[in-house]
Amino acid sequence: MPKKTAYSAQIEYIQVMDEHGEVDPALARGLLDDQEILALYQFMVECRQLDEIAFKLQRSGRMGTYPQNKGQEAAAIGTAYAAKKGQDFLVPCYRENAALFMHGLPMHYVLLHWMGDERGNQIPPGVCQLPLCIPIGTQMLHATGIAWAFKMRKEPRVALTYFGDGATSEGDFHEAMNFASVFQVPCVFICQNNQWAISVPRETQMNSETVAQKALAYDMPCVLVDGNDLLAVYKASKEAIERARSGGGPSFIEAVTYRLADHTTADDARRYRDPKEVEAWIAKDPIIRLRKYLEKKNLWDESKEQALQERSKVKVADVVKTAEGIAKPSTDDIFDHTFETLNAELEKQKRTMRTSSLGQDPNQVGLSSEAQHV
Repeated sequence: MPKKTAYSAQIEYIQVMDEHGEVDPALARGLLDDQEILALYQFMVECRQLDEIAFKLQRSGRMGTYPQNKGQEAAAIGTAYAAKKGQDFLVPCYRENAALFMHGLPMHYVLLHWMGDERGNQIPPGVCQLPLCIPIGTQMLHATGIAWAFKMRKEPRVALTYFGDGATSEGDFHEAMNFASVFQVPCVFICQNNQWAISVPRETQMNSETVAQKALAYDMPCVLVDGNDLLAVYKASKEAIERARSGGGPSFIEAVTYRLADHTTADDARRYRDPKEVEAWIAKDPIIRLRKYLEKKNLWDESKEQALQERSKVKVADVVKTAEGIAKPSTDDIFDHTFETLNAELEKQKRTMRTSSLGQDPNQVGLSSEAQHV
């Protein structure tokens, strides 16, 4: 029998706005108008301001370890703006602050999370998202399950999940992708390929030319986009979300971006990254290219920029004040948020903050004379 091609595929790469703020008019048609771009630019600057202040809070000992989002804002904002607030569900990693804020999470919640206050993970009613996920890759399974529930309930809703390139080397990633594809759930997988899995470069931790091609194994539509291009990310996300909402199943988006800061404040990227590489990516900063675009359209200038920076500082200062000024949690929370009803012993523990029954009956904790001589 003659040989034949059993399978072939191509992966599309999309860039609408380059690092100089120049736009491809054909690709940009029908996406975002200038007023939307202007509003999203200002929002992006606010998010960057919070990110910089969060870094300073950690360095001054007012907050724990923090992973900066710097440089990856376009990937978060472009995807979130394409989704429906209050309807679609966001399942984040920990570099998508801007997406979470856009869909209703108060900014100070993120600071509370990294300050070690669990109330930062208590998502407000009506806000459709899960808390930040620190374990690598586990959130993709959660997103797939949420999307499956949407399908079973026949709800026109979509789950979006975010992760880095390193997470695609985890088994959880492949389980989630396989399940999502087999059951054709309305889920969009968004890989923020920031080139580094902590200190391991992408080309060292995987042998595939792109991350997106991993989706081909699951017969899932996939696309590669300039992750620092707000318009390209929005275009790819809008198409994937609409496809999922109409019953077309899951999609995979690889947003090629760069982590401009260290992996976290516990890391020192100078030990493993070439400074020339960082400089090259700074020139591709999503904020810089959006500002260049707006300036060319005569929608922005230096005076407006200064005013925005001042407004952002005031807003973020208020966010910090809210986070640091929150009342201390009550010890009652240990009981009230764990048990539906309390029996007499738990009521006594709550009232006295003593585990009295353990002291009265040492057998419960292995302190009997027999237990001591075993």
